Amino acid sequence: MIAHKPCIDKAFFGRRQGKQLRSNQLTSIKTLLPILNIDLNKPAPSDLTSLFTDLVKEIRLEIGFGGGEHLCHEMARFPQTGFIGVEPFINGMAKMLMYLEKYTQHQNHLRLYDDDATYLLDWLPEESLNGIDLFYPDPWPKKKHWKRRFINVKNLDRFARVLKKGGKFRFASDIDTYVNWTLYYFTNHISFEWQSDTPKDWKIPYPLWPSTRYEAKALRENRVPTYLTFIKK
Repeated sequence: MIAHKPCIDKAFFGRRQGKQLRSNQLTSIKTLLPILNIDLNKPAPSDLTSLFTDLVKEIRLEIGFGGGEHLCHEMARFPQTGFIGVEPFINGMAKMLMYLEKYTQHQNHLRLYDDDATYLLDWLPEESLNGIDLFYPDPWPKKKHWKRRFINVKNLDRFARVLKKGGKFRFASDIDTYVNWTLYYFTNHISFEWQSDTPKDWKIPYPLWPSTRYEAKALRENRVPTYLTFIKK
């Protein structure tokens, strides 16, 4: 097994920290994150629900939760769902930890990962997730950088491996080229079916969608969000 080094080191802060953290945020990074962070150097449990303190009925993954607005909203809505949140940027992780310090009950049905999501996807057992959310990922707008986008054939294979049959992959973006890119890759993948009846469906937010600060900024700048859902066959 490949050893995965903890990210909370000099290299992590140098690459992945924006604004300087407050003292209470630093404390949570040092104390709470090690408790909730998934250790990929340990074998994945055959029953992934055992990761959580609470008894959970299903498990969902959010990749790149940013400031955590959506993930926190969903945890409050679905207390019997186990959530795994991935965020490699320390400022976003710190915001999530501050939320968890205040609403401690959610510590029992959330686990975190602070590095590259592909490492976690490769670690997870087959057909262990009921859903994956990827909202407003980095669009890499320059064409020469499109190969860096998180949506690619290899990652779709990863999603297909870990999602249960009928599980949902949800994607939101305000960048048309990334929306078209995502539609192309998913509609040409044998394991996924696009859940849409009319073009209007693309523009309808998910039920009880909380929006995010990034989405609010996009709307202010006249960029229209698109919401896509794909079902694992």
